[in-house]
Amino acid sequence: MASGIFKYVVVLFAMLVMGCSSKDAYYAIGPKDKAKETEELLRLLRDEKQEDAGKFVLIQQIAHNLMAVGSIERLNVFLTTYVEKNPNDSFNAYYLYLVGQNYRMQNSPPIAAYYYNRVLRNHPDIIMQGNSIHFNCLQELIHLTKEPEYRINYYKEIQGRFPNKVDPGSTYYYMGKTYETLGEWEQAIQMYTKFLKYPETVIPENPDARQQIANYLAFHASDKKWIRESLEEIVNEIKNAIAQRDVKALLNLRAQVNFFAMSWEQDESESYAQAFFDLGTFLRGSTVRYAENLDIDSNAQEAYLETWGWTYRISTWYLYFRKIHYPQDPSIHGRWEWAGIYFGEKL
Repeated sequence: MASGIFKYVVVLFAMLVMGCSSKDAYYAIGPKDKAKETEELLRLLRDEKQEDAGKFVLIQQIAHNLMAVGSIERLNVFLTTYVEKNPNDSFNAYYLYLVGQNYRMQNSPPIAAYYYNRVLRNHPDIIMQGNSIHFNCLQELIHLTKEPEYRINYYKEIQGRFPNKVDPGSTYYYMGKTYETLGEWEQAIQMYTKFLKYPETVIPENPDARQQIANYLAFHASDKKWIRESLEEIVNEIKNAIAQRDVKALLNLRAQVNFFAMSWEQDESESYAQAFFDLGTFLRGSTVRYAENLDIDSNAQEAYLETWGWTYRISTWYLYFRKIHYPQDPSIHGRWEWAGIYFGEKL
């Protein structure tokens, strides 16, 4: 960013030193006929009798000529200089938006964001080809801004000013994600709750977003009594419940929210259909055994315990455990739950 601003300042300083004709020469580049055309357009632009709309036509053609010869840097200088000299021009929001677009395409997002913000804060909105320039700037800033505290404000502004131009479900989802990044958990919960009210919304990069958010909210609202301090603790309790055929204890240890039961090859979206089968029936009539140690594929985040002898059409079950990610509550975050069952031998 610093190098881009330095180049811009150097160019402006050089232009202040140059005379009027020299300034025209700075912009009148390219093939001779185009350069001459640009000089004439610049001369007409200096006519103080020109209305903003007339100047707009001239500026558009000058910009076209500069872009045609690949001189984006000179175009940016031309547009920003014009805005500085004509602070009341009704098209200034558009001119600075173009500068922001140029810097974005040149992979200079901080400078692009500077100009988008400048448009929003200093210049009235205008409609160009049916599109609001302020709306376009807000969309760009949402994508460019890394700081979540700024990004959340852009979401609020675009939702407040342009409610009919955005998908509210999508906006609530991304606001929820941004609030999570900020550690503002209650606000995130509010946004996710609103997101679920828009079933038609699809999050392109996360097709399972709806199920994930529903699971997250259900967990948030639960009593979480099935959770244990460590993996060793919950595994030992389950082993004891199986050994004693204690159906009640086993059911109490099962996650009461988002518990799944599925075969290894089954799609996860289908897994919850079997999650509430009568676990006790298969324990009472069985002689269930379990491995002494956890499966070799277990790790610091998830673990598997092989069991066999269930009176189910598939006698081998792998009990699945996972570490809980719930940073809003340190007393829960990092603990363990029995989250599901995989039926059959591991693939």
